[in-house]
Order: sequence, then structure tokens, then C-alpha cells
Amino acid sequence: MIRTAALLGLGLTTAACSYNEAGSELQRGSFGNATLNNALVMTGERSYAVQLAERFANEVPDTINFAFDSAELDAGAMAVLDQQADWIRQFPEVRFRVFGHTDAVGSTAYNKRLGLRRARAAISYFATKGISRNRLEAVVSYGETRPLIATSERERRNRRTVTEVSGFLERQPTLLDGKYAAVVYREYIASAVPPTTISENTLDSE
Repeated sequence: MIRTAALLGLGLTTAACSYNEAGSELQRGSFGNATLNNALVMTGERSYAVQLAERFANEVPDTINFAFDSAELDAGAMAVLDQQADWIRQFPEVRFRVFGHTDAVGSTAYNKRLGLRRARAAISYFATKGISRNRLEAVVSYGETRPLIATSERERRNRRTVTEVSGFLERQPTLLDGKYAAVVYREYIASAVPPTTISENTLDSE
């Protein structure tokens, strides 16, 4: 009896050591703490925000790069931002963040400012494409602290901004009923071709 109680006590102690607050395993990147995750999961928003974030990363390039010590957008960067802007306009209910990065050359303080200038350059470009700055939830500079390539030398791949889905706009009328799935799949529904149209097109081509 004493042995059984001891084993039970050991099991409870082990369980307590491995305890995770509900929702904490759902955290990804900037999506907040466990309490926020719990609330978003209960409303359904969390799941669809994650789906949109994954779709954005899979369907358009999320990163642009910069010349050394520059926050100017070159032709290649603007072409990528055009793709991002086209995607962003499909989802007027969704917020986005732009993260600025630098390589390791230069002081930490200077690179922090440079990363911010790069993020602001991307946001300013989005504004010229008709995207409200209110939908760009935050401008964040990581400076040189999160390199893609670990080097103290000049590295273009580290000189970048990254655009990510960050969540939904607050008090968005179309989302008050919790139909986040309709937002995620809306363009699929709108672009669906009725079977009759397909048949007619097939007959015409023959």
C-alpha cells in the first residue's frame, strides 16, 4: 500500500514537472502568450490566423533584400512587394507586420535604426499600393540579432525585411459572427467556375 502511494506520488510529481499552461504549445512567433492563445482558439480566430500566415508564406515571397547600408527599394524588392500587396488586398480583415533586419557590419544601435528604416520603406511602399497603414500592425527592427547566415561579414541575405500575417482587425463587422473560415477560403469560392460554364467552354473549344 505504501509502495503504491509512493509510486502514485512520484507520478504526480513527474506530471507536475512537465505541466504546460493550456494553449502554450500553440504559440508561434509573434502570436502572443498562452492566455491570448486560449481566447483566440475559443473564438476560432487563432486557427484561421495561423492558416493565413502559412498560406501567405507559401503563396508569395515574404522577404526582400537590400544593398549594404541602404533602406532603398530596388526593382527586385518592389516586384516582391507588389506580389505581397496583391495578396494582402484579398484579405481586408487581416493585419500584417513587417520585420527589419541587417547584417552584422556596424554598431548594434545603428543596425537597429537601419532595420527600422527598411521596415518603414516596405510599409510606405504598401501605402502607395492602396493598403491602409492601420492594417500594418507593427513595424519591428531586429537589427543584426536574427541573421539567416551566421557571419560577421557583409551578407545580402541578412539585409532584409520579412512580412507576416499577425492577426485580424479588431471589431471587423464581417467577423463578429466568428466565420473566419469564410475569410480564409473566400477567394476560392468566388473563383469557382460553375459546371455549366465549363461544359459550354468545352463545347465551344471543340
